[in-house]
Amino acid sequence: MKTEATLKQLGKFIKKTTTNLEKTVIEKASALLIYIDESSKISICNEKAREIIGKNKSKIIGKNWREVLTYKNNFTTKEKMFRAVMEDSITYKRQNFIDDLVKDANNADRFISWNINPRVSREGELEGMILIGHDITELQERQQSLKKIDDTLKNILSSINEYALYVINLDNNITYFGMGSESMFGWQKNEIILKNVGLLHGEEDAKTTLAPILEKVRNSGRYEVEMELVKKDGQTFPVIMTVSQFLDPNGKLIGYTFIVKDITERRKLEYQVFQTEKLAAIGQLSAGMAHEINNPLFVISGRLEISLEDASLPESIKENLSIASAQTERIRKLADRMLKFARQGPLKSDTININEVIENVLPFLSYQKLPQVKVEIIKDLAADLKPVRADLNQMQEVFINLLLNAYQSMTQEGKLTISTRNLNDESIEIRISDTGKGIEPQNLKNIFMPFFSTKKEGTGLGLSICHNIVKNHDGNIDIETEINKGTTFIIKLPFAEKGGGDAVQNSDSG
Repeated sequence: MKTEATLKQLGKFIKKTTTNLEKTVIEKASALLIYIDESSKISICNEKAREIIGKNKSKIIGKNWREVLTYKNNFTTKEKMFRAVMEDSITYKRQNFIDDLVKDANNADRFISWNINPRVSREGELEGMILIGHDITELQERQQSLKKIDDTLKNILSSINEYALYVINLDNNITYFGMGSESMFGWQKNEIILKNVGLLHGEEDAKTTLAPILEKVRNSGRYEVEMELVKKDGQTFPVIMTVSQFLDPNGKLIGYTFIVKDITERRKLEYQVFQTEKLAAIGQLSAGMAHEINNPLFVISGRLEISLEDASLPESIKENLSIASAQTERIRKLADRMLKFARQGPLKSDTININEVIENVLPFLSYQKLPQVKVEIIKDLAADLKPVRADLNQMQEVFINLLLNAYQSMTQEGKLTISTRNLNDESIEIRISDTGKGIEPQNLKNIFMPFFSTKKEGTGLGLSICHNIVKNHDGNIDIETEINKGTTFIIKLPFAEKGGGDAVQNSDSG
């Protein structure tokens, strides 16, 4: 109402302007002031309006507003909207507001916020139109700049996959799900907003663990804890979670902010360090035990050989002594493997092609005791595979062990896939995959530990020796497995030379 009264006064002021002072006030006003009479012609156009429109008085005063305020040669959507709003105000004699983009005298874009007010007589006849315009170009530019900054920050934050940010209200429902949350948890924003946070923390765990955490946050404002959260597919993963109070502008608690860091890779690295240290300790123990076993074993085996050469002994006794001798030999071989595990001999390092090593090892499988099942061998060996520096005999032992494991895991017909590739500018990757029964989760953490075996007749040293050999070659060995679907052993070895050297061509890449 106040605005309408002001506009009425302004209309009367414009219509009845007589003094030079009043004309000066209109002329020098910082807003654009235009008056359009009942015949649609412009009768007043102040200095600010002329500056923005880019025309002098002679080309504005007495002209139809359509000729001045819109441009026939460049009739943009904005101009169409402006004309439509003007026509609406004239036809229905009502006030309108519109932001319009116009070209100034320098052909630069100017954003004008127009207030369009029809002047109506007591009889309801249209007497004219008052246009008040404010140049909001700088404001628009600031808003666009802020929007760009906001968009840039959103892009930066959304690209951070190591961290996730989400917010819950006091009912534990998720009200914001951003910054890496979708990629970390697998939930889309529209799927999880306003759902209970128990979806991320585990329904049962949320009841027992989350409530005490939120209580600590209420008391101290912030709390950090290491725990496990749940992905959409039900998989759990380790995180460091920081929870803070979420306050409104008045300082009232309205929810909680969660910043979550995925520490899966850190846990893997910690486990590898722990595994290496444990293997080193077991290696020392194994070496000592092997020496202690070998000494009396040498005496026992010698005595057995002498006794077996005694022709006066009855055959039944000789038979028993033969059994003891065979078992003694078995113990000796086990002691030798323990020594081999404990300390590998000096590396006889040569530049070798891993594809050729694999091709040469495959025939050895036919000499092993393998399950009587049909296994299809699939080779996908990169023809341009870079050479590595390695001990040929030790590498052969690694692949024989892994291929045997793959075979023995398949109790029915299956596939054994061997693939190689150049992984990056530093290493090659070898993958040996089977379609066997997979490895139980509780056994996975011990798979490279010495003396751990799931086989009835296994010594539990094969994979431990493989682990040591690969590590001694500055490489990595890892495992992926899924119950009843199979297992993949992944070996990474550095190139023979920095930068990769020359590719060693393989005549038969399978």
